[in-house]
Amino acid sequence: MTSFRFLHAADIHLDSPLHGLSRYEGLPVEDIRSATRAAFDNLVHCAIEEAVDFVILAGDLFDGDWRDMGTGLYFARAMGRLDQVGIPAFVLAGNHDAASVISRTVPWPPNVRLFGARRPETHRLPDLAVAVHGQSFSTPAVTDNLVLAYPPAEEHHFNIGMLHTALAGRQGHADYAPCSVDDLRSRGYSYWALGHVHEFEIVSTDPYVVFSGNVQGRTIRETGPKGAVIVTVVDSEITSVERVELDVIRWVRLDVDCTGTADDAVTDLIRVELGRLHGANGSGRPLVVRVTLLGEMLEAGLLHDRAITLRDDIRAIAASISAELYIEKVKVMMTEPARERVALGEDLGALIDDASTDPGLVAALASDLERFMLAASTTLGDAEEGELRLSASQGDWAGVLLTASTALRSRLTREG
Repeated sequence: MTSFRFLHAADIHLDSPLHGLSRYEGLPVEDIRSATRAAFDNLVHCAIEEAVDFVILAGDLFDGDWRDMGTGLYFARAMGRLDQVGIPAFVLAGNHDAASVISRTVPWPPNVRLFGARRPETHRLPDLAVAVHGQSFSTPAVTDNLVLAYPPAEEHHFNIGMLHTALAGRQGHADYAPCSVDDLRSRGYSYWALGHVHEFEIVSTDPYVVFSGNVQGRTIRETGPKGAVIVTVVDSEITSVERVELDVIRWVRLDVDCTGTADDAVTDLIRVELGRLHGANGSGRPLVVRVTLLGEMLEAGLLHDRAITLRDDIRAIAASISAELYIEKVKVMMTEPARERVALGEDLGALIDDASTDPGLVAALASDLERFMLAASTTLGDAEEGELRLSASQGDWAGVLLTASTALRSRLTREG
């Protein structure tokens, strides 16, 4: 009875550049910058420790053309460690490292089998009776259904298909190499190793169609555990698909419901929630946290008005709980209960309440701030998720006005 194990990973994005994190004081920028390499080191170590028979990397190994040869040399060294213990690696190029994108090359160790981009290719492991089929991207935006050209399953082999795809579509991911599960099933393979989608997902078990997810979260849009899967095959049957965590820094969203909390008790509530989050972190990995304050409270405008001070307070609280608990950003999404708003005078109160729904005011704001937004984007770079500047750049001037008017009401109420 033949048995073997393989490790399936994707979306490594080696040496992926960071965008905007240097603006967030206190974040471990250098640790985050090197996290993709550290996670890949974990992958290689895991493959060796688990004594897998081969490794599959289903696209976006690189994040684009190398800035220098260091990226390629690092990968060559990593593959050399696998080569020294006899572990082959099958590598597919995706949209970020398509054949037309990577202009530099280094000689890979002999254990690396890179799929071409002109047509599907098949690499075999005769000792294991394994056939691995795949096709790399030729350009960053492949919109054809590549699966239809993949060869049928080879008899008396365990057939694996490698593909970089969003299938019929996945939220937040471009619709590259679109196909259906039925398209995959038509090839007769036993396992499809997919890349491109950064969340782990077992799409199907007949046959197995698996997104391994990326190995390291790089932004707050990539939260939770990240890693790869180890697949065990016994007598041509898959007996387990085990997820392994490889990330070295973890991104987390923490929503704090402040409803019914007095303004002077908000930081105490956040301290409790951050402590709970830290205590539940069984992985021991450093956490980079985005804190979002939600709910209704009379002092909501006050929190909006002192958002910067509140952010600094929360960062200090996090630092006191753990040296490896970092605050990426604090978002204040609190609203005032309409029935409890303090009167400001009929005319002024109505003006503030109606500001965000006044088409004329929205248009005037957009016109007046157009030049400012252009200057800000040139000086500060792209706006980050959650910034008022991002709302403005997306044309959500009503949202900008709603936040500003809430803070204004609070300030006018306090000042009498």
